Amino acid sequence: MLLLDERESVVDYCKKLISSELTTGTGGNISIYNREERLIAISPSGIEYDEMELEDVVVVDIEGNVVEGAKKPSSELGLHLALYKSNETVNAAVHTHSKYATAISTLRISLPVVHYLACLGGREVRCAPYASFGTEELAQHTVKTIGQDRAVFMANHGLIALGENIKQAFGVAEQIEFVSEVYSIACTMGKPVELTEYEIDESLEKFKLYGQNR
Repeated sequence: MLLLDERESVVDYCKKLISSELTTGTGGNISIYNREERLIAISPSGIEYDEMELEDVVVVDIEGNVVEGAKKPSSELGLHLALYKSNETVNAAVHTHSKYATAISTLRISLPVVHYLACLGGREVRCAPYASFGTEELAQHTVKTIGQDRAVFMANHGLIALGENIKQAFGVAEQIEFVSEVYSIACTMGKPVELTEYEIDESLEKFKLYGQNR
């Protein structure tokens, strides 16, 4: 079986999408890119995550051709491919329909940096223009808006988070949802104070050295 480790991780993290309340039903999708093999393991379309099996995960090449797997790949396959082609440091993508991130996407605004953890997504988590799900237009809007950052909202849709590996990408998705919730709650209490440009720069520099493998 091709990309056994990657397929196992896709199944595990798809289940975490539900347990972490980052989506509901079959919403969202996950992929992992093995750049050495030039193959991508991606979640299948429309299968309940709690029921997903290793064999359900689809393996495609970087052009989207199915290499192994009997299921139809995620409807957002084109989005994942476009993101991998645009940023050589990205090897995993997690698309969520988490409540607070999705709520902010309906406002079509960037996430104000009211907490330093927002910087895990980049200097600014912007919102890509609206396009229907599964379309080339959505893929191009998202790639253009995210640039070299690690997270972006898709208008009236949700969030996509990127990483050098699946653990990192999932962590970005979790933290951007956390900051989205903090911002939403703070707005009910008053006007949240955003970090200054200097404070954002400081946080971005600190994250370069954060963790055990830096």
